[in-house]
Amino acid sequence: MNHTPVTARQLQAWSDAYAASPQRRLATRALSKCDLNDVAFVSAGAQAMRQKFSLEIETLEVTNQQSSGRCWLFAALNVLRERIAKEKNLEAFELSQSYLAFWDKFERCNYFLESMLETASLPTDDRTVAHILHTGVHDGGQWDMFVNVVRKYGVVPKDAFDETYQSSHTAAMNRVLNQSLKACAARLRAMVAAGEGEDAIQAEKESMLGRIYGFLCSCYGEPPASFDFEYVDKDKAYHIEKGLTPLDFCAKYVGDLLDRTVSIIHAPTQDKPYHKTYTVRFLGNVVGGGDVRHLNLTLDEFKGAILRQLEADKVVWFGSDVGKYGERTLGLWDDGSYDYELLTGLELGLSKADGLDYGFSAMNHAMVITGVNLESGRPTRWKIENSWGDKNGQKGYYVCSDSWFDRFVYQAAVEREYLGDLAPLANQAPAVLEPWDPMGTLAD
Repeated sequence: MNHTPVTARQLQAWSDAYAASPQRRLATRALSKCDLNDVAFVSAGAQAMRQKFSLEIETLEVTNQQSSGRCWLFAALNVLRERIAKEKNLEAFELSQSYLAFWDKFERCNYFLESMLETASLPTDDRTVAHILHTGVHDGGQWDMFVNVVRKYGVVPKDAFDETYQSSHTAAMNRVLNQSLKACAARLRAMVAAGEGEDAIQAEKESMLGRIYGFLCSCYGEPPASFDFEYVDKDKAYHIEKGLTPLDFCAKYVGDLLDRTVSIIHAPTQDKPYHKTYTVRFLGNVVGGGDVRHLNLTLDEFKGAILRQLEADKVVWFGSDVGKYGERTLGLWDDGSYDYELLTGLELGLSKADGLDYGFSAMNHAMVITGVNLESGRPTRWKIENSWGDKNGQKGYYVCSDSWFDRFVYQAAVEREYLGDLAPLANQAPAVLEPWDPMGTLAD
């Protein structure tokens, strides 16, 4: 293919076209003093995103992940806490996000070091090794990673293991931790290259993990081995259950919910046929835990399962791309509330499939769906419980349009019974995707 340079004739023609365009001159004036998103905002579209829903589940006050990327943990624990609060007649209740964040971080360090050992024969500029090193250990995650850490360590109420400054402000902690992990990786790979035995390598890794455990305890506190579950219900009656372990508490109040829940995705790309399951290489947190696994469904099937769970009065964990067409103060996501093409004059149309294939969009945040507005049985907008505190939206609850949902929602966790005849498909052996596949992105 011949390479075609830009010519002086073309530059002059484009300059003349710009000078002759009232639209471009108006945009120039507006953009010289205002934020691009504010100029592109369409108030009529935003006014249609009212927080009124034909199906709305009563839920607790929103949580706040603060300056951390733990949305996937907050959202998943918000799903669990609704079940517990309803059972125990509570008007306020949280499960400890910090407890699971500690164990996820610790397990993920081990997962990282094991991945470095597994790929030790490859150079550091190999694409897989480079991806693992670049990703490192951070706050983000996916539904099945939540399941892994809960199955191994259980859950505890928030007042049994509360937040610290580091758990809520993780940037510096993660930076130091990743520097240490890279130093550890270099040491372990050097040992492999020198032909040292497996016992010596694992002993060195165990020493590294001991230091990491101590550092994480300094940041989070040491997680409790047992605790007392104290609560006051809506009738002002005091209760206490003494000497519970985190796994005891999980077995009693979570039961088999996680076993009954499936990660479904809508990924309309040619490399992922519908009705197949997928996993991603080197994506996980607990060595020996379950793989991240997704069942890919058509959009109607995907939304239908979510709607059936909502109709059963159960909220839904989901993952989406919140970086597109959002207004944080108002608490909305709606592609109809912005007209970037009119403002910019650029071609911006991308299908959902092209957005995934060309790196425009992927899941980056997890929240909880708590309601939906239906007209003639079809959704028009969805109610969302976020974990960014109560200052924006409607006391921290947001709304998205159905058209935004179609374009930018990629994943949900639903109970098998709401998949109907599709449920057996989740049992298939998964096709294995590369580590950098967009379905391997983490919500934070």
